[in-house]
Amino acid sequence: MDIQEREAVGKRVLIVTIIGNVILTILKAIAGFLSGSTAMISDAVHSLSDILSTVVAMIGIKISSLPADEDHHYGHGRAEAVATKILAMLIVFTGLGIGWAAVEGLIRGDYTIPGQAALWAALISIVSKEWMYRYTRKKGEEIKSNALIADAHHHRSDAFSSITALIGIAGGRLGYPILDPIAGLIVAVLVVKIGAELYWESIQELVDRAPAREILKEIARATVYTEGVINVHDIKARTHGPHVYVDLTICVNRFLPVYKGHEIAHATVDHIKKHLPEVKDVLVHVNPCVHVINEDDYHLYCNECSVLPRGELLLGFDAKERVYENRKKYRLQDNE
Repeated sequence: MDIQEREAVGKRVLIVTIIGNVILTILKAIAGFLSGSTAMISDAVHSLSDILSTVVAMIGIKISSLPADEDHHYGHGRAEAVATKILAMLIVFTGLGIGWAAVEGLIRGDYTIPGQAALWAALISIVSKEWMYRYTRKKGEEIKSNALIADAHHHRSDAFSSITALIGIAGGRLGYPILDPIAGLIVAVLVVKIGAELYWESIQELVDRAPAREILKEIARATVYTEGVINVHDIKARTHGPHVYVDLTICVNRFLPVYKGHEIAHATVDHIKKHLPEVKDVLVHVNPCVHVINEDDYHLYCNECSVLPRGELLLGFDAKERVYENRKKYRLQDNE
């Protein structure tokens, strides 16, 4: 998926969710004030934060889609992580505000029996927010947007808060009015928890967290199945918004001319990108593979490498067999 298409999908999703959140916020605010429900008013505030968070996500996707420039050589992919971090802070502060309002209600002891309007508003909110969660998460995973996925979790947190509000409102109408502010407090705890988790995820990306181990395994496999590559060593990768940047070392026949090693390195990059579209760039270092004494010795790294390579830990059995075959195949060219 190219950058323009990715941005268009993200924008379409966010516009749909903004419209839905505006309608829900107005509905819940009116129902909350008319019925005197603390839980529903808290839920309305939560929906208002959804609108703000969606705007933040939209800005993050827009900025992250900008191409590399003179000041940002790797593009603007991390703008989404920054947007996610801001979004997470909004969620946390919203939760704290909801919790404080609920605690004040409990301290005052001013319990109001919620009206029926709040009950219906909560039911409508639960169904709507669950649909928004599934829709936004699906599209976020399709375009590999952390900001959209974070926004989806915000929708899910709103669905949970509406469920809690529904329980509190129903309990209040059944003769237990204290359940309404208690429900508001539970909503606050759920909101703060989700915000804290999203904040931690954004921090991990900003400090160059490696991609999932499955991706690293595929990088290793794609490398050793590239024509001319004997083995792969020291694979390093980092996430950069929706993209992955990779550094690795390959071993090739030591008697190859420089231009041939250069061609193999380019072929390695192309092979990795073909199998892993999320890989934006690969930096390949080429090492000569030094002959081992025993031709039948099953080494997974050559003597040239003084440290245990990260690559061999990622190779499955079939890929390890491929390395063994590569050694026998490409060392036939040695003048030994």
